Amino acid sequence: MEVDDEWEFSAEELDFLEREALQQIAQRHSKPFSDSPSYKVEALPQGSRTLPLSVAPPPKGSLGDFSKEQVPKLSVKFYFHTSGNIAAKFTYDPVLVGAFRKIPKATWNAKERLWTFPVPFLSSAEKVLSEISGYNVEIENLHPLVQRAIASASAAPDLREKYDQIPAHIESKLLPFQRDGVRFALQHGGRILLADEMGLGKTIQAIAVATCFRDVWPVLILTPSSLRLHWAAMIQQWLNIPPSEIVVVLSQLGGSNRSGFTIVSSNTKRNIHLDGLFNIISYDVVLKLQNILMSSNFKIVIADESHFLKNAQAKRTAATLPIIKKAQYALLLSGTPALSRPIELFKQLEALYPDVYKNVHEYGNRYCKGGVFGIYQGASNHEELHNLMKATVMIRRLKKDVLAQLPVKRRQQVFLDVAEKDMRQINALFRELEVVKGKIKACKSEEEVQSLKFTEKNLINKIYTDSAEAKIPAVLDYLETVIEAGCKFLIFAHHQPMLDAIHQLFLKKKVHCIRIDGGTPPASRQALVTEFQEKDDVKAAVLSMKAGGVGLTLTAASTVIFAELSWTPGDLIQAEDRAHRIGQVSSVNVYYLLANDTVDDIIWDVVRSKLENLGQVLDGHENILEVSSSQIRSSPAKQKTLDSFLKRCNNVDDSEHQQKLKYRKL
Repeated sequence: MEVDDEWEFSAEELDFLEREALQQIAQRHSKPFSDSPSYKVEALPQGSRTLPLSVAPPPKGSLGDFSKEQVPKLSVKFYFHTSGNIAAKFTYDPVLVGAFRKIPKATWNAKERLWTFPVPFLSSAEKVLSEISGYNVEIENLHPLVQRAIASASAAPDLREKYDQIPAHIESKLLPFQRDGVRFALQHGGRILLADEMGLGKTIQAIAVATCFRDVWPVLILTPSSLRLHWAAMIQQWLNIPPSEIVVVLSQLGGSNRSGFTIVSSNTKRNIHLDGLFNIISYDVVLKLQNILMSSNFKIVIADESHFLKNAQAKRTAATLPIIKKAQYALLLSGTPALSRPIELFKQLEALYPDVYKNVHEYGNRYCKGGVFGIYQGASNHEELHNLMKATVMIRRLKKDVLAQLPVKRRQQVFLDVAEKDMRQINALFRELEVVKGKIKACKSEEEVQSLKFTEKNLINKIYTDSAEAKIPAVLDYLETVIEAGCKFLIFAHHQPMLDAIHQLFLKKKVHCIRIDGGTPPASRQALVTEFQEKDDVKAAVLSMKAGGVGLTLTAASTVIFAELSWTPGDLIQAEDRAHRIGQVSSVNVYYLLANDTVDDIIWDVVRSKLENLGQVLDGHENILEVSSSQIRSSPAKQKTLDSFLKRCNNVDDSEHQQKLKYRKL
């Protein structure tokens, strides 16, 4: 409908004119003219801002005479808008338009054809509408749960002034969107769900938030078992605190503990003292330590991979929620907070706002209707729930949202907790290796040296093979967490037992995957690559470093995981570049799964030596949280070698290599 510009009607006025005309035409066609009420059509003088057509009220005594029960009704529906404001929808009426113009800061959204106004003015809007005379205004208000959530979020203290307390060396390394995440947490009183996509640095954001509340330390960190040592390493890397103040609760004691963390066994019958500045435990032992955790009165709790709390019937959920509820500040981290259904969010929301999300039936009836697999297994009003969470409790960014801020490739170490029983054979081989090395030093005959060197090489190869088998349980534990993230990823390994174990895990978990190793016919490999590239439901590619590390384009994934290292630095770089090559539209995250006292220690020394000998020295230092602006759009040719990335978080001398576990006095 085109109108000359001189009329200068607003969008809603034009909308009304068209509907009014169509309605009058429809009435004339549906009723005999004699039965129709009398209408008086008044012409609109050109230039007037009054509507061009108006309907004069029928004379008294006609069919149009209203009784008290026939007071004209006007209906308005309020709902929560994605902008965080209140939105109002209603059939156009000049009386309602005039009323909304009286609401403070109310604006007309021409694109969506609705009025919006800030949350604090909801009561003002209700008052203005109630004062309209001559009409019965019916308001469909916000759901009570929504109103409680908004009220609670509004009551949360705005702590953004605490941002200045972040140590300068951390703040300078935060990317802009990570700074926004920290500020969001502070703005909402330090109780939020940080739901960034995997690989966007949720860990460092949580650490940064924790530094803002240093006056109420200690901090409790709840995490899947596979990530306990990863958290300890990240804290030690970024915070200037003694490693002995990082307490890690493990189910068993073993390994060299080179970093000097305080390791505590969860299997002891004695009382455990969680008196570090940071105390890290897995969800699996929360139930066992619940009394200790509740009495310790932790005021800051970080729950990593918080979707582990999705099952309301699980014992770990029942044990964990009171600890999070009791904390003054609580950060829930998850790239997949609701893996499939809105009901899986309820316990996480309850943990953060127990006064709001206190009735599962109220929540379920509102947001979880329509399922076919049981009560509350469906989804309803999902747009409202999403908008509400974003405005009150959740911040979520995807890679595509912040791609311009990310380096093209980021490498990160993940330290695995290998069981003591799986380390016995490796420890025995290492002791034998030390004996051989001692004999080599004492040798006076070149022939004897060569013989012992051959023995040494065989022992190292044996450690290489046995290390792969020892790492299998820890690698599978970590991969279960990655599977739940729902992203596509590549997983590289070298030994057949490791490849077989990973493949069997995916089959057991019903994860669609491809596998390319030395036994895959060359003619079949391109078909497998095409399947991975084109099918969204194919989530993983299980690859051997030799067969799958070269010549393939697997850019549908932006996450690359190494279950094992290679003796040759080039093999690792080539494998990374299966995802990091032309066609990749995202930043690539590379995770190296490392275990102390395994062949990883030896390989690192060999890799470093080879890089130095080849003169592959590159400037700067890059990892997931330390990126120079010049690297953000660098080409693959500018990527650094492994020298900067496989290095342990701490350089330690030989005496530290022999350091045994430090135990707390129990």
